[in-house]
Amino acid sequence: MTALPPFELIRATSLAEVVAARRSHPGCRLLAGGSDLIANLRRGLSDPPALVDITGLPGMQEIAAEANGVRIGAGVTLSRLVDDPLIRRYFPALVYAITTIAGPAHRTSATLGGNLCLDTRCIFYNQSDWWRHSNGFCLKYRGTVCHTAPTGHRCHAAYSGDTAPVLLVLGARAELGGGEGRRSIALNELFRDDGAAHLTLGSDEMLLSVWIPIDSGLVAGYEKMRFRGAIDFPLAGVAVSLRRKDDILADLRIALTGTNSRPLLVSGCEALVGRPVDAAALQQIGKLVQKQVSPMRTTLAPAQYRRRVGSALACRLTGRLFAAAAESPFSA
Repeated sequence: MTALPPFELIRATSLAEVVAARRSHPGCRLLAGGSDLIANLRRGLSDPPALVDITGLPGMQEIAAEANGVRIGAGVTLSRLVDDPLIRRYFPALVYAITTIAGPAHRTSATLGGNLCLDTRCIFYNQSDWWRHSNGFCLKYRGTVCHTAPTGHRCHAAYSGDTAPVLLVLGARAELGGGEGRRSIALNELFRDDGAAHLTLGSDEMLLSVWIPIDSGLVAGYEKMRFRGAIDFPLAGVAVSLRRKDDILADLRIALTGTNSRPLLVSGCEALVGRPVDAAALQQIGKLVQKQVSPMRTTLAPAQYRRRVGSALACRLTGRLFAAAAESPFSA
């Protein structure tokens, strides 16, 4: 890594100030915890004219209970979420996922919004400037070719945030704000399957908060595979939520991270509803996952290995949660 490039620091205290700063400084970047952004700046992966500090915006640091759910400001740090009694009570799967992110020191500055909007990653992108220059850069930044799929026309860098799959299976929504006002969308609509532009945010929009419904009938969990037991991004991470009624599934949602250019909410899970979680059901879940994940050569692990790991984790976690659902609600 090298020293940070020169930039102007703008401290915004309102959404209007953020919008004005972005319009007057094209190419500027938003700064909260900076755990991902600063590292990328030092690798030469961006050269913004200004950084806009958004930590002072109203509501960005709040965790608030509402009638049917909990609203979390995008600027709330990961370490604070782990310690919050409300989050620990209703969303222990989210708490566990957060404890797998990086290291304790990183989590004291990293924010929920930053983890959700995490830049996509690839072994051809997350390198030093001289290394990338020697390879002609890549489609994601300054180049014209995606080195993982040279004959294709889009970037295949992988999304690796750990909180997104858990929030997807919990039915979370995202509140966005910008020059056109505020809007609420299903969290899944925040992402697109394009490694170079994986967020659907408008040019002057930003993530303000996340709302998670409280559903006492759900159990949820998260598992990830990585090279090391700490620090590393997931090669494949899987979140599952389900509802059990007697001995059959009443609801099932599965989401993955680390395999595609967006967090993947697996489709077709409704076909398992009304059935017990037996060997046949788990085999069908494994096939659903393997057909929909599309890892490329974006990590040092082979793509087929990551596909099979994602499938195995989904089956294992679903079976464990179905058994746990007979004893207690929420998450396991």
